Amino acid sequence: MCGIAGTYQWPDGKVVTDRLTDVLAHRGPDGAGRYSHPAGDGEVHLGHRRLAIVDLSETGAQPMVSGGLALTYNGELYNAPELRAELTAAGARFRGTSDTEVLLEAWRRWGTDCLPRLRGMFAFAVFDERTGDLVLARDQLGVKPLFLLRRGTGLMFASELKALAAATGGSLEVDHAALVASLLYYWVPDSRCAFREAEKLPPGSWLRCRADGRVERGQYWNLRDVAAEGRERALAGERPDLAAVVEESTRRHLLSDVPVATFLSGGLDSSWLTALAARHRPGISAYTIGFRAEDARFEAMPDDLRYARRVAERFGVDLREIEIAPDVLDLLPRMTHHLDEPIGDPAAINTFLICSAAREAGVKVMLSGMGADELFAGYRKHLANLLALRYQRVPRPLRRGISGAVDRLPVATSRRGYRSVRFAKRFLSFADLPEETAFRRSYTMYDQDELLGLVSPDLAGTVEDVLTEHADVYQDNGLDDFVNRMCLADARMFLPGLNLAYTDRSSMAASTEVRVPYVDVEVVRAAFAVPGDRKIVGRQGKAALKEAAVSVLPREIVYRPKGLFSAPLRAWMSRDLAPLVREVVNDGVLVSSGFLRRDALARLVAEDAAGQRDFSKHLWHVLTLEYWYRDAISGSGQSAH
Repeated sequence: MCGIAGTYQWPDGKVVTDRLTDVLAHRGPDGAGRYSHPAGDGEVHLGHRRLAIVDLSETGAQPMVSGGLALTYNGELYNAPELRAELTAAGARFRGTSDTEVLLEAWRRWGTDCLPRLRGMFAFAVFDERTGDLVLARDQLGVKPLFLLRRGTGLMFASELKALAAATGGSLEVDHAALVASLLYYWVPDSRCAFREAEKLPPGSWLRCRADGRVERGQYWNLRDVAAEGRERALAGERPDLAAVVEESTRRHLLSDVPVATFLSGGLDSSWLTALAARHRPGISAYTIGFRAEDARFEAMPDDLRYARRVAERFGVDLREIEIAPDVLDLLPRMTHHLDEPIGDPAAINTFLICSAAREAGVKVMLSGMGADELFAGYRKHLANLLALRYQRVPRPLRRGISGAVDRLPVATSRRGYRSVRFAKRFLSFADLPEETAFRRSYTMYDQDELLGLVSPDLAGTVEDVLTEHADVYQDNGLDDFVNRMCLADARMFLPGLNLAYTDRSSMAASTEVRVPYVDVEVVRAAFAVPGDRKIVGRQGKAALKEAAVSVLPREIVYRPKGLFSAPLRAWMSRDLAPLVREVVNDGVLVSSGFLRRDALARLVAEDAAGQRDFSKHLWHVLTLEYWYRDAISGSGQSAH
């Protein structure tokens, strides 16, 4: 795992590439490399920062140059052993044992046709000295990031957006449409980028720059097609063996020449991975978090620690417990800088602190249960949207009565929060709406009117665009299965836009690699071959996955109430961060620039303080947006901290 960067026919490319690479030092503290070569009328420069995980010797160093090809690569190929055997049989010769060399030889033999054969997470750039072509590529599901920026025939790229911002000397303009999208979702979707000229290479795609200035793009893998193929398999009566598929993926994800550990929250997904990993690596370490008792009480958080201890004991896992009582005031600006774009999910802090603790203990690689909820319908929103269909059959006068009664209930008193009331209010805010709108409302921050009321009137058209984009992505499918339509939308938007993005950025900020065995092409293929009525059975989400996990885990772990990989936000907002919220409402850059309306923000704060509505998440995101915006317009692309 590493940081990659480079320029193609860019003025002053050598200096710019050095700058890009330096900004990515945290992604690869084990080594740095550079490569230069003429390309058409200009030059190509590739940079690399290395986090050594497979083949720790010099034969794994990058950029790797061999037989007229140069490669800078960030990722892991979990099917590298099979590809190596196939290539060797076809006459390829290998100097070392790295997967980088396997990728280089696969590219030499198959070109872009090698991409659908790769099983792993990756972003890379490969330059062909004979043709002068540079190709960028990104993995099927968008686990690894790749940002790029084009001016004329010139191109620059990097693993992180902050590198592009720094290398252009702070000349990048903020894209207000991306900020509006981030207010809606509390993250920036993969189709948009927080700076105007920059873009994210879409998952499952490649981009080729030719020496004569032409640019070509291609898509080699498409989730929509995989979901459609899964539906055909389900109709044909095929039932994937989920237990075997998940075990095989987990085993492959343990491929490493350095110690590997797991995240263990005590929930189903991380417990199953940890149990499977312990089969192949006995005595493996796992990391779990707990919160200050008063925070957990105020938040009414489930006691995940108890379950994590039980799993560790049962499978002989060395459990490391980290209590999170962070200095949120200090961490907030630091995390905002690390995350590259305004991402308002406090779970990023948990990931950063766990990875930092693991790194101090000498661990470079962590396995995470990320992705299972999206693919197997494990979130509350999935069940809630299914229940909403039934709720719509209740006579309208009765629904009005229920809605009025719930509206009057408080979500918190001065001592504690009421989760059930929060959920009921959330449910009723979308239960009457059409399918796509209801799904959007069930996990985003504002409805259309609230969003219009929060931002500058000049941005009304942008709000419309952002909402239309959600509808377009949601409706772009050939599925007649409601649950799988939700899973497909999540796998295309929520997973790469939020969860994979914050996981990559916050783990790499601590110089660790997080691997996600559920976000694997074979697991995804199996997931969409499971019909929706086997994913949600009765009121049980992730039913098919639970059924499969029972072969390994005790039932009390499999069927426990869902935990939350979250943070005690209400406690933080009402204690640690209250003065900061006031400052942002009264004197914040977003308000003074006219992007956000002060009166609308003040209303959120007042209703939250009165315990009438729970706006802690909204306000947390406003804080992250404010800090990100200050950093962005300070012009350096560098953190103020």
